[in-house]
Amino acid sequence: MMTLMQLKVFVTIAELSSVTRAAEILGITQSAASAALATLENSNQVKLFNRVGRSIELSESGQRFLPEAQVIVSAVQNASRSLRAIGGKTTGSLVIAASQTIANYWLPIRLARFHAEFPDVSLNVKISNTRGVERALIEKRADIGFVEGPVTSGQLVLTLIDHDQPALVVSSRHWPSIRKTGVSVELATLPWVVREIGSGTRGILEKLLDGQGLNWDELNIILELPSNEAVREAVEAGAGVTLVSQHVVASSLKAGMLRAIPIDVPPRDYHMVIDKERVIDDATKALTNMITSGLDEGGGSSTLI
Repeated sequence: MMTLMQLKVFVTIAELSSVTRAAEILGITQSAASAALATLENSNQVKLFNRVGRSIELSESGQRFLPEAQVIVSAVQNASRSLRAIGGKTTGSLVIAASQTIANYWLPIRLARFHAEFPDVSLNVKISNTRGVERALIEKRADIGFVEGPVTSGQLVLTLIDHDQPALVVSSRHWPSIRKTGVSVELATLPWVVREIGSGTRGILEKLLDGQGLNWDELNIILELPSNEAVREAVEAGAGVTLVSQHVVASSLKAGMLRAIPIDVPPRDYHMVIDKERVIDDATKALTNMITSGLDEGGGSSTLI
């Protein structure tokens, strides 16, 4: 006999194509998610996913079963939401716009915690760069935003929620080719892999250049890429150096694939952003309260590695 949790695990894994991310969203351990899926498959003698290396994809049986499972899970969620609304519980939906580093490395654990406390609030995360998040809020396409770069609109209210330490990294096997003067790095002599215009990650480098009296055009830019992960992969392959959040490169540094170049770069701020003209509903208030209450508990330093 299948359980509702087994169906939730199956649907969430199918929608995210990841057991790890599904477990985070559901607020359970990865082993618990894997066990629930295995029980569902074994008890019904059906293979719902094909495992190919580290990836996972729906099998033919899984594709056929997914729509029915989604209907059941959605119906139960709607019924629960209605009942909780009758009892005065927080319900609703939130569209969250977040820049890449925050969306991939800072938000998931916090949204999982929020979902566990407020299961009747539907969360939809849209990933963009800082400029994209700003536009989404101004154009009313998002309810709340999270950015690691500066915003320019006076229509938005920013709340400092955390800090992030950038790192200058290079492929370990290309470390000897880095030219330095004493302990300082000659930025203009380095081959750079950078993010696109409007990203908070690119903004770190722009600010560093300004501090050293250099112009962007003086850099030797090898590649400009649209995501942190693409930048990291290119640098690991030896394309050049990059300045990026330590979150993005932590595992590569630990594995020895990348090496950090000593450089004095101040931490950058993470901000929660809301349109000052927006009417704050119960769902938004619940999320902002959870995020800001973490600051009083020392959460403001949690992203420093």
